[in-house]
Amino acid sequence: MTRKEFVKICGILGIGLPVQYLCMSCKKKENNPEAFGGKVIIIGAGAGGLSAGYLLDQLGIDFEILEASASYGGRMKIDTDFADFPIPLGAEWLETSTNIFQEIVNNSSVPVNIQTVEDAPDRKFVNYSWYNFFEEYIVPSIADKISYNTIVQSIDYSNEQTVITADNRQYLADKVIISVPLKILQDGDIRFTPSLPKDKLNAINNTVIWEGFKAFFEFSMKFYDDDFGFQITPPSNGQKIYYNASFGQNTSKHILGLFVVGKPALDYINLSDNDLKNFVLGELDGIYSNQATPNYMKHITQNWNNEPFIRGGYMTDHANWKTVEKLGQAVANKVYFAGGPYTDGNDWVSVHAAAQSAKKAVEELNS
Repeated sequence: MTRKEFVKICGILGIGLPVQYLCMSCKKKENNPEAFGGKVIIIGAGAGGLSAGYLLDQLGIDFEILEASASYGGRMKIDTDFADFPIPLGAEWLETSTNIFQEIVNNSSVPVNIQTVEDAPDRKFVNYSWYNFFEEYIVPSIADKISYNTIVQSIDYSNEQTVITADNRQYLADKVIISVPLKILQDGDIRFTPSLPKDKLNAINNTVIWEGFKAFFEFSMKFYDDDFGFQITPPSNGQKIYYNASFGQNTSKHILGLFVVGKPALDYINLSDNDLKNFVLGELDGIYSNQATPNYMKHITQNWNNEPFIRGGYMTDHANWKTVEKLGQAVANKVYFAGGPYTDGNDWVSVHAAAQSAKKAVEELNS
């Protein structure tokens, strides 16, 4: 059963549905004096980490975000130079109701008006992206709390205060929210003292992380279908699809996207740029009667396996929901987890699931 099939069944049965965001737009000191009053360190400024910081800010809880790279956003990365609309190099589709935008903003006084278009079974942003949403609504209030190029090496939660070591500097916190890609934990980049519980380590180390690759090709005319999928056998090996990236956008450009994760991505991620171009054009020529090569204009690629602080696509859609639930559970009431892989097991990977997991982590540490 895939992730989307699991989510659909939960919806039909009316079980395990994400609870609504609690109203947390009022500052803690003014309206909730008994709330948690310590310091929180968030590790990672992707969708989960940014959402956690935003909610902590609404509660008036002291926090800081440590981000290993030079920018926020993680897999929400976009390119604004290739076309006249944002090219989503990572997260692209909205996989839930548009009500999620207002839920993440969590403030009824802030109007959220984002245009999307149906792209079954999901929706696409119109000349916008997940990155733009966070850039516009989430980051402004917490931008001064993000420390970039700060690589965390260890977390010692053995004492009353947790010690986070990053680049030979120590940060003290009462609680920690980890929002790094799962591959970073699998590779042991962060040392924990004491070691994480055995069941937690088993969940981390036994979860499949799909390879991840995207490419966008501009052509002088549209000769391709809006959607051309490949049958991957078995399905747990991954996914591969060519799709009309210009669909729904206010543009006259003809841009074809390639989305590929898992084992099929191995055909692309080790190629040089020129070999990659020839490989894709050759594949498309075979599908569309040699129309790709003569109409080719330019291309752009994103190899997520080569991103030093991400190192892969995302957790397989075929993960066991109980394993996902274990990934999202806190440790010792000090170490919490937020992000695509660290959910309650009802959904995972997508941006909205990352934001909802951050809400869960913030609620737990503040209880």
